[in-house]
Amino acid sequence: MPETPRYISPEQLCVGLYIQLELAWWEHNFAFNNFKIKDQAQITALRALGLERLRYDPARSDCAPLAEATPPTDTEAATPAPPSPQEQARQARAEKLKALRKRLAEVDRQFVQASQQVKNLNQSLRSRPEEAVKQAGEIVGAMVATLLGGSGVVLHSINSKAAEDSYYHALNVTVLSLLLGRQLGLDSEACHTLGLGALLHDIGKLEVPSKVLLKSEPLTRPEQQLLQLHCEFGLRMGQKLMLDDEVLRIIHEHHEHCDGSGYPRQLREAGIGRLSRLVCIANAFDNLCNPLNPRDALSPHEALALLFKQQAARFDAVALKAFIRVMGIYPPGSLVQLSDQRYGLVLGMNPSQPLKPTLIVHEAAVPKHEALILDLEQEAQLSIDKCLRPSQLPLETLEYLSPRQQLTYFVEPGQGRR
Repeated sequence: MPETPRYISPEQLCVGLYIQLELAWWEHNFAFNNFKIKDQAQITALRALGLERLRYDPARSDCAPLAEATPPTDTEAATPAPPSPQEQARQARAEKLKALRKRLAEVDRQFVQASQQVKNLNQSLRSRPEEAVKQAGEIVGAMVATLLGGSGVVLHSINSKAAEDSYYHALNVTVLSLLLGRQLGLDSEACHTLGLGALLHDIGKLEVPSKVLLKSEPLTRPEQQLLQLHCEFGLRMGQKLMLDDEVLRIIHEHHEHCDGSGYPRQLREAGIGRLSRLVCIANAFDNLCNPLNPRDALSPHEALALLFKQQAARFDAVALKAFIRVMGIYPPGSLVQLSDQRYGLVLGMNPSQPLKPTLIVHEAAVPKHEALILDLEQEAQLSIDKCLRPSQLPLETLEYLSPRQQLTYFVEPGQGRR
């Protein structure tokens, strides 16, 4: 039979007692939950936690606790002591976590709504083209208003089942293109054109057989040539929809590379539209993170490194550097290890604080459905040590954090966090 836990009051603490704190790690400032008291400073810090009792282990202690203090009189007991500063701080932290969860749930809800709108848009492109263009304008208009209407934006990865929807790619490229356009100082009208072109950039794939589109193995030469025709198909469809010239240009040029290695016309940088160059970067990034075969997927951190170090000649240099600033050092969706060795999944990133993202943390003692969410802007003692691939994490950690095979992004207003 396990031994019954032993408890003492804070007044009974003394040097030599082995203490077992029944608190989460963020509720105290000690390095460990279990330790032997070594000096008066630790006793003072333990009493400052404001706990009514503390658990201790007699077998690991060097001495017995101090004698218990005389119980208070009825008059003294009737007046509750005010919360200690530490208790007030814990309550404030709990409120912040509650507000953060509520915010993230709202972002998920907005993503689901936008994803459904994109789905409806794709389904009506053939049967109701005018209605589809109107829907596309409304989707982009809402995103532009979010991006340009506040003091900043927070980029989130979506970690719900809704993210595993076949329409995530158009949504991803639109969100990332608009963030990049905002970073480069585009005005509202240019952002709307950019967003519309990004949202519709792959409409030509409606003319490509699904057996080619969904093939996870390498395409044959004829299949590759057929797939590349989606830029031409998209241009024709866009002309029938009477889209603006700049939108048509994005649809036609989103696979053109600045070094002339792209398609369909092997254009070089000077011949490629500025907005097309932005969508090209967002499209390439999302394709690296979300290939048809999930085994080939790169982490967001790896995808950025590949674009910048090995493929930089393909892209507009100024826009590529701006994109890296937008995505941050630890892009949403990245698996990371913290300075205290715990693992986490980055959920949100504020461009004004690239080293301080919001993340979900693996804490074995906390149920998965109540997983701890941290905003590192509010955690001065914590930092990220490194990014990791899924294969570098213990299986139980990976299952707990549940990174989605399809990485999806959405934005929320920055709410003055700058």
